Amino acid sequence: MTIPRVSLRSVNKHFGELHVLRDINLTVLPGEVIVVVGPSGSGKSTLCRTINRLEPIHSGEIRIDGQEVPAEGNELAKLRADVGMVFQSFNLFAHRTILDNLTLAPTKVRGIERKQAEEEAMQLLERVGIANKAHSRPAELSGGQQQRAAIARALAMHPKVMLFDEPTSALDPEMVNEVLGVMTSLAAEGMTMVVVTHEMGFARRAADRVVFMDHGQIVEEGAPETFFDAPQTDRARSFLASVLTH
Repeated sequence: MTIPRVSLRSVNKHFGELHVLRDINLTVLPGEVIVVVGPSGSGKSTLCRTINRLEPIHSGEIRIDGQEVPAEGNELAKLRADVGMVFQSFNLFAHRTILDNLTLAPTKVRGIERKQAEEEAMQLLERVGIANKAHSRPAELSGGQQQRAAIARALAMHPKVMLFDEPTSALDPEMVNEVLGVMTSLAAEGMTMVVVTHEMGFARRAADRVVFMDHGQIVEEGAPETFFDAPQTDRARSFLASVLTH
């Protein structure tokens, strides 16, 4: 039996009076690409951020490779090193070069030699199409280039799973495709991914499973062709009608 790469069981999360995640059950198998969609405020980003405990949960359990994710401490730090995360805002260190941004965690956290870390970093920058920006600082890159650098930085840690929290929502429209292109190739290479996005074309093209959330609950999940062409619930139908007609 395959151990899920990520599993959430009966996960609940509150912000004060607001019940933002309601009994979330979700399993992500190794190599699977899960795309989470839904209206704003449905709990998508919170779900993504609970997987590596950036958001604490109030009840339930989260496991990575069968191991429960602890609430804090060294074990959490170790597990977090296996979970790459790419945010809306690129979160690059502004005062460091792109190459330094990529080598910092592998050398400090993984204990990789600087030379090896730099070689791997250059390969990753080549892979995302910005090797020529290795010695630039983030402010010298376009938004799309910064986000590709952020993806490469997450990959530099050899993560078991990549989390993407609306990675294109801060980008100009013409930069969106260059980032989605990198993500699509990662998916094709078998990287386990949980992607929160408004990009329905990416969901249809790259997802193994689409998870639709509303009001903190998973309302529906299924293969992209089923979800987009034959949604099972009224809520999913009305959501798709609103997003696909614009």
